[in-house]
Amino acid sequence: MVLWIILGTLLVLFYVLYVSLIKKKNKVKEAVAGIDVQLKKRYDLIPNLLNMAKKFMEHEKGLMTEIVTLRTEAMKKSFNGNPQEIMELDGLIDAKLKDFWLSVENYPDLKSNQTMVQAMQSFNEAEEHIAAARRFYNASVNELKNAVEIFPGNVVASIIGVKADMPFFEATSKEKERIDATEFFK
Repeated sequence: MVLWIILGTLLVLFYVLYVSLIKKKNKVKEAVAGIDVQLKKRYDLIPNLLNMAKKFMEHEKGLMTEIVTLRTEAMKKSFNGNPQEIMELDGLIDAKLKDFWLSVENYPDLKSNQTMVQAMQSFNEAEEHIAAARRFYNASVNELKNAVEIFPGNVVASIIGVKADMPFFEATSKEKERIDATEFFK
């Protein structure tokens, strides 16, 4: 009788851990899909911004072409493939967009254009949503990693084949560089 109680308890514990791991794994997938949705929104805004800016920024065609090329490449990919590759590509797009916004500063007519101001506000909102989606993703990955690496979850995870191999979203080395604000006050 005691053996059946112990066996039943172990079976219930295994099931609870199994369900918990599957939920955490699916939460990571949900977070990945959320980032995909927000990046798609950003990628849809980019052509509109560049078309508006094209009228004013004749000297920035190379930068705009790079942004369009990166956007096209990113639209072909999805997080379902290689998350690290998507993160690196997204970092490149971020860097080019920051260069674009800095160059917009040199065009007062563009900065004062009401349509461009509204587009910039929409773009900033999209960036905030991307940041929120990344935070949700990182929290989900952290939960899954903890569940897979800590006993007794690690035992159940190894039995059912759940792995925590998704990378965290981290700032790129360019984003970590110190900003020299003196150039803005010249």
